[in-house]
Amino acid sequence: MRTVFTVAIVGATVVGLAVGAGYVFQRNLIYLPTPGPLPAASDELPGGQDVTLRTADGLDLSAWFFPADGKPNHDPQAPAVLVAPGNGGNRSMRVPLAEQLTRHGMSVLLMDYRGYAANEGKPSEDGLARDVRAAREYLVEQARVRPDRLLYFGESLGCGVVSELATEHPPAGMVLRSPFSELAETAAHHYPFLPVRTLLKDRYPVQDNVRALSGIPVRVVYGDADSIIPPEQSRAVAEAAGTEPVVVHGADHNDLVLLQGTAVVQTVRELAQGAIS
Repeated sequence: MRTVFTVAIVGATVVGLAVGAGYVFQRNLIYLPTPGPLPAASDELPGGQDVTLRTADGLDLSAWFFPADGKPNHDPQAPAVLVAPGNGGNRSMRVPLAEQLTRHGMSVLLMDYRGYAANEGKPSEDGLARDVRAAREYLVEQARVRPDRLLYFGESLGCGVVSELATEHPPAGMVLRSPFSELAETAAHHYPFLPVRTLLKDRYPVQDNVRALSGIPVRVVYGDADSIIPPEQSRAVAEAAGTEPVVVHGADHNDLVLLQGTAVVQTVRELAQGAIS
């Protein structure tokens, strides 16, 4: 009896420690930044500009702005794409996507969240909401992008960021690449032994955000071999948006075909053509 009791106590202690560690260090598991410094934007693509995004809570975030077709300035008639990246790396990984979009007549802003690249601060859901608002403010007020020509592109975690932004500042259209329905759903998939729905500080309710939108064209792209975001979650987001998803067969979450492939670029192009007259 004493042995059974001892085993139970040890087991409960181990579980308690795992839960406690999961709560304290959860943001270290969610946000995986690659530090800077980074090269100048002009070294990445012709016409690239180093810009600073000023957040409502006083942070200065570095970003790159690439005008369409490598021109010195943004053409006010050209669509612009605000790219909200996923949880890993930094904006240098998204340059190939920006290169293709600018080649097709779209200006692109590549941002980094707080705590990413050389940016100060620590990432959180509230923090990233401020960061993406600073990015939109730069595009509309400094780059002079017309709001009716502004598209949002969210990549994985970035889908949570731009879908929340869209509920307050609707874009001309929005592309969600590999979205989850809600962060807790994905966490529960990977950590079924932890009470993640209770512990999780950052929620990112993508499906609910999309469902709350009205009159905004939304497109969803995902790979059906995604090992990080269950494909059924991306399908649920597409269903909430009332759109047929673009499925890239055999593609995993971080495959190049989903970072910069034809399906992704073509989806953005078609959305721009359909949403912007």
